[in-house]
Amino acid sequence: MKIVITGSLGHVGQPLAENLVGQGHAVTVISRSADRRATIAALGATAAIGSVQDADFLAATFAGAGAVFVMIPPNFGAPDPRAYYQQLGGSYAQAIGQAGVPRVVHLSSWGADLSTGTGFILGSHDVEGLLNALPNVALTHLRPGYFYYNLNNYFGLIRHQDIMGANYGGQDKLVLVHPTDIAAAAAAELTAPDAAGRSVRYVASDERTPDEVARVLGAALAKPALKWVTFPDEQVLQTLEQRGVPPHIAALSVDLGNSIHSGALGADYERHRPTQLGKIKLEDFAPEFAAAYERAQE
Repeated sequence: MKIVITGSLGHVGQPLAENLVGQGHAVTVISRSADRRATIAALGATAAIGSVQDADFLAATFAGAGAVFVMIPPNFGAPDPRAYYQQLGGSYAQAIGQAGVPRVVHLSSWGADLSTGTGFILGSHDVEGLLNALPNVALTHLRPGYFYYNLNNYFGLIRHQDIMGANYGGQDKLVLVHPTDIAAAAAAELTAPDAAGRSVRYVASDERTPDEVARVLGAALAKPALKWVTFPDEQVLQTLEQRGVPPHIAALSVDLGNSIHSGALGADYERHRPTQLGKIKLEDFAPEFAAAYERAQE
């Protein structure tokens, strides 16, 4: 089966492409960079070089595909993150309709069921709505939790203050996920023989508290005193703005943290928890985190 993957060879795209090629599928990987062509070919996949903002390019690439994996590539420089998601979601929806793709798996996020109060995740909520409007498509929204590698954002705090922290913490619940576990779930959905209608699948590797995260990662870094600190919203806003983050972007970060702290972000996850968690637990990720931390100090 021809399967098209968006997102190039990123954290999820590469293991997903490897998985599907290994199963014998004809895999096309979309990338905006021509420099990726040789690497994609080396995996046994076909490169399609172009922009996911170009609906006509997408439609031509999707033509004849039995399934398509769509995700919104990160763009931390977007002045309006929600508008960016809406633009790309609209591009995907148009191309899927033009090409007549029968099966779509969309990389969304936990909390995408909510229409307010989740910061950056509101974009995923909007994309789900755009795709849900497509007729005659078997559609699954994958809703992963908090990506492990986002913990790398705390390298500076760890290095300078021996702490991790946000406007949530303590015994708040974090649903953690590794990209390889997302890729495995995506591969299973893309190749499912009986997919139909609309569905949501949550993807998680582990469920831990911020206090546990700090303890496990501190042990991996040989920093047993590493603690997670819960900061007030005002301090988070001030710190982000001192780093040059625009106020409206900083506010989205605070909203996201508050939705974790209140439990709102994970409420639907708790109602529809995956029957089985992924393979990569926090302790498995810890050496990967420690290695990245050491590289960042070089």
